[in-house]
Amino acid sequence: MKDIRDAILAEQFADVGGLEVPEHYQGVTVRAEDADMFEGLPTKEKDPRKSLRVEDVPVPELGPGEALVAVMASAINYNTVWTSIFEPLSTFNFLKRYGKISPLAARHDLPYQVIGSDLAGVVVRTGPGVNSWKAGDQVVAHCLSVELESPDGHSDTMMDPEQRIWGFETNFGGLAEMALVKSNQLMPKPDHLTWEEAASPGLVNSTAYRQLVSRNGADMKQGDVVLIWGASGGLGSYATQFALNGGATPVCIVSSEEKAQICRDMGAELVIDRNAEGYKFWSDPQTQDPKEWKRFGAKIRELTGGEDPDIVFEHPGRETFGASVYVTRKGGQIVTCASTSGYMHEFDNRYLWMNLKRIVGSHFANYREAFEANRLISKGMVHPTLSRVYPLADTGQAAYDVHQNLHQGKVGVLALAPEEGLGVSNSEKREQHLSGINRFRGV
Repeated sequence: MKDIRDAILAEQFADVGGLEVPEHYQGVTVRAEDADMFEGLPTKEKDPRKSLRVEDVPVPELGPGEALVAVMASAINYNTVWTSIFEPLSTFNFLKRYGKISPLAARHDLPYQVIGSDLAGVVVRTGPGVNSWKAGDQVVAHCLSVELESPDGHSDTMMDPEQRIWGFETNFGGLAEMALVKSNQLMPKPDHLTWEEAASPGLVNSTAYRQLVSRNGADMKQGDVVLIWGASGGLGSYATQFALNGGATPVCIVSSEEKAQICRDMGAELVIDRNAEGYKFWSDPQTQDPKEWKRFGAKIRELTGGEDPDIVFEHPGRETFGASVYVTRKGGQIVTCASTSGYMHEFDNRYLWMNLKRIVGSHFANYREAFEANRLISKGMVHPTLSRVYPLADTGQAAYDVHQNLHQGKVGVLALAPEEGLGVSNSEKREQHLSGINRFRGV
């Protein structure tokens, strides 16, 4: 790995393909033997620092249509947290199921899983049938792994019955020195970003794009009022940028004045600090309080001049979903993913059915949507929301930060990159967008 890293750091990308691929690499893993280690504990007491390991693992066999990528940097997502705390179930169930579909997929069914669904790095090897990418290419990867042997996936690859999230439902993910991806996960690395900046948008940027912008999600239009939960967080910060870019009016929901200021810095004018307002949508763990929904709706109308949201960008789930359904305008839509506060949603169906509202499920993005979202990053129209970066050895702490909501935007992880700030090849473009790129840093 040292020779590969040194060639990349020296920008000798054309030489990477001629270097020997090592037999082993360092990866962040969970182990099947630990799947019950948190049994009986409340979710918030399950500690990723206890389950995530950094260890030597064998380089996987390279198959047709695949690429090995030397990973310079990666990032933490909520699926990293879910994997690390084995909740809502162990991801080894995913690996076993995947391993049954073919001898090639059987490589993924191991007693350990190298996790991670983001990367920025350099292609080291490509398998048979790969023509669009070659060793030495600087790339980022989106996390849709799809087999595409069913007709169901050919209008929208997210509909393929063998669609999986790489590094969560597959092995050999991006929190490592080396990663195995399908070649149709690869996209050009934005040339004005560092390795860690380029690695951070992948999953959340693409997810927010499909959920809010794509016709497969909310199909947002100019003038829409868009309520965005967690508007300074990993998903919400991209939704806020998309709303502003697309001529919509974001109503940003945050939990502190510090987070509110981040939204204002992005250009949002309508911001609600839910903690300062004291909203308590649940009077006890089993009972919601509709009076709080109404108070929340009144605050939104106060800010918008009497308008209710056309779109609610939903991802907290159980804690907020009843309120989201209530405040959406007649004929509007609640577009939902993730459910980070709980999957079992409850809402008053009268406000949905009698007001002709729609609930739309949205999950990651297809290749085209991910490519378009990455193109906006490359053009400097959307910026990474990286706030803090850890070394690979401290991935457990990075995941703990996200689990405990101690972060803003995205938390990055350096893999082969020895320090932050490397990998920029277009300094002129970077200088034009530096304030946007650094907006979340140190917050």
